[in-house]
This record gives sequence, C-alpha cells and structure tokens, in this order.
Amino acid sequence: MADLTSEFVGIKSPNPFWLASAPPTDKEYNVRRAFEAGWGGVVWKTLGEAGPPIVNVNGPRYGAVWGADRRLLGLNNIELITDRPLDVNLREIKTVKRDYPDRAVVVSLMVPCEEAAWKAILPLVEETGADGIELNFGCPHGMSERGMGSAVGQVPDYIEMVTRWCKANTRMPVIVKLTPNITDIRYPARAARKGGADAVSLINTVSSITSVDLDAMSPEPSIDGKGSHGGYCGPAVKPIALNMVAEIARDPETAGLPISGIGGVTTWRDAAEFIALGAGNVQVCTAAMTYGFKIVEEMISGLSQWMDGKGHPDVAGIVGRAVPNVTDWQYLNLNYVTKARIDQEACIQCGRCYVACEDTSHQAISMSPDRVFEVIDEECVACNLCVNVCPVEGCITMEELAVGAVDKRTGAEVQADHGDWTTHPNNPAVRQAAE
Repeated sequence: MADLTSEFVGIKSPNPFWLASAPPTDKEYNVRRAFEAGWGGVVWKTLGEAGPPIVNVNGPRYGAVWGADRRLLGLNNIELITDRPLDVNLREIKTVKRDYPDRAVVVSLMVPCEEAAWKAILPLVEETGADGIELNFGCPHGMSERGMGSAVGQVPDYIEMVTRWCKANTRMPVIVKLTPNITDIRYPARAARKGGADAVSLINTVSSITSVDLDAMSPEPSIDGKGSHGGYCGPAVKPIALNMVAEIARDPETAGLPISGIGGVTTWRDAAEFIALGAGNVQVCTAAMTYGFKIVEEMISGLSQWMDGKGHPDVAGIVGRAVPNVTDWQYLNLNYVTKARIDQEACIQCGRCYVACEDTSHQAISMSPDRVFEVIDEECVACNLCVNVCPVEGCITMEELAVGAVDKRTGAEVQADHGDWTTHPNNPAVRQAAE
C-alpha cells in the first residue's frame, strides 16, 4: 500500500488532506467529527484579537453557482472570521490537539497590521500546543475593508513585514495564505519567502458576486435588500489555483518553498494534480460543506489506489513531478502534430462536434446525409474543441502524427512548416545556448 503520511514544514499528519480555515473548522465539535472521519489535519477558522466581538450577518451568507444537474460548482461566502470568543477557541484548540496528537492542527490568524497585535496573540496560540500558524492575508471581504486580509495580501511589503514579525515572535512554523486577487502571484510569494515564511498556502477565495436577484435588484446573498462582494470557492476556482501553485513552484525565486494547495479539491484526482504541481499537501473546504466530512474516505482510498497502480510509494515522491513540464508558450514544440479522430461505434450522432467546428472553429468536420461525422484532416488544426464539446467520453480523441509521415487515412504527408525542431529558436535547448 502507498504511504500517505505527510510531513509539511515539520508538521506530521496521517494523510495530506487537511480541512481549510473556514466554517467547517470553527469549533471543537466540528473538528472532532472531522478527525473521526479521517482528515489528516485542520486549519482552525481564523482567530482575531481579543476585543470588540466580530459580528456576522444573520441572513444568508452564501451565494451559489450550479451546473445543469444542480451540482454545486462554486460558493460565494460573505462570512467573516470567527465570531466566537478568542479564549473559547484557544481552549478548544488545546483540548483537540491533546486528544489527537497525530493530527495536524494549524491556527489561522488575522489581526491589525501592527506588530503589537501580532506579538500579543502569538504566545496565546503557542500555549495551546498547536503545530503552526497560518497568516490569513487572503480574505477579500469584510475584514479587508478594515485593513486586514487581502488588503495586506495585495501589498508584498506588508506581507514581508508581518511575516518577519511572526517569525521573530514564535517558534511555530509560519504559513502565509495568499490571495488570488492580484495580478502576479509570484510577488506576494517572494515577499513571504523574504520575510522568512516556512510555507505558503493558496489560493484564498476570489472576490466575486455570483448572481443578482432580478426582482429585488440586489446581489445574492441578499441581506435586507442589499448585497456585497464575497469570496468565491469550490470546483470552479480549481484552474486558477492550479496555475498559481505552478507559478510559485517554478519561479526561481520561490522554488523549493513548501506549498499547501487550496482551491476546488473535491476528488483524489484534484489532490494529485495539486501535488504534482508542487503542493506538499492540500486543503479542502467546499467539498466538505457539500458532501460532509466522510468524503475524505474516497479521497484517501482513491489517492492510495492511484499511487499503488503507478508505483508511487509515498506522497513526497510525487510532489512537483509535473512542474518541469510547465513552460511558457514560446517553448512549445510547434512541430508537434495531432488530428482529431471520431470513433464511429461510440458516436451517438448528436452533431455537437460538427456544429461547434463549423460555426466557431475551422470547418474540419463533415456531415453526411445519414449523419456520419468525419474529420477533414486538411482543415483540422488540432484545437480539440470537438473533444471538449462531445458528450461521450473517449468518442473523439487526438492522434499524434509524426512530421513527414504519410497519413494512412488520406495518403498525404503530414506537414509542419516550422523547420527542424532541433535547431528551432523556440526549442528550449537552442534558446538556452543562445542566451
């Protein structure tokens, strides 16, 4: 069996699946249920300083985006950090860590951007026995308007400054949670490293309005006729998260910086993709809120079976395996040639491929009077739009054709007018030699 045990910045857990800082980790009751279900760790919902209490809305806190089958694709969240007293949270964290010493317990923190505020809360968290802290520099709503959350995460200098404060005042590992609401994720990651961060976690939620109530003319969720932007999460943000994780993993200035991957992790495959792109573990929220804590059982068994099948003995061995294959566009091999192929036995003759190609692409699919669809190789540019719109998985595939070979279907020689790839300026080896 594959070894799923995880060690992330010295924090050990029985598997790489952690619950992210969010409503599911707001109290001892939830966290105990999560650990009993099999989660390897939690990031406790964000704590603030002792003082005036946080007040959340008493109306709807979530907006949603659904697929055609009512499958939840994304949640918009306007909930603030924990509104439970700081001393209650700290007491519960200490109790949970005592009773589950083999699980990771990391505490998310957000206090004003003042050194005194951070110095005050850090020893309180240390006393609980927690394994580490996560600096919430990502929350895009409510707290950001108060100069915290993403208001800090959007300014690299602030990230570096607060990270330095924390590293100077705690023995615990410091994980910096980054906001995706920024032009280039590499700059805040670099700032976190300069400040001494042990790791980064990303992405936090994407600032968004998911829908508008056209009767009340108010964004949803609507609170007494008014709405606000919130933080968007769930399967819909996964592509954004994967790209940002990969950008940090392959940036020379942050290469080797441990990453905790967050954003739309719903299945074991999602987790494996994040890990392959450089994440040492993953954090989950929306999937647990949609399906309950026991979804982790499927994640654990699926990842374990896949690793066994591929011969991967442990999680550490697959971290970053895909990063060398992430490149910039100019390094792509322009002499790589593929053509679409339609499996006539699998085809249900719906015509989606034909319509999509004819109306919006390259007119490379023909339709006979009896609705047989064929690819016109001379017109096919291998965009694979047909593959993506076909409702039958595996019906349309892309076949690689070697340059200069004769296409058995047409008898024509496969053409690529980009010269010898071994000497082409887009070849990374040639480019590196020239530099």
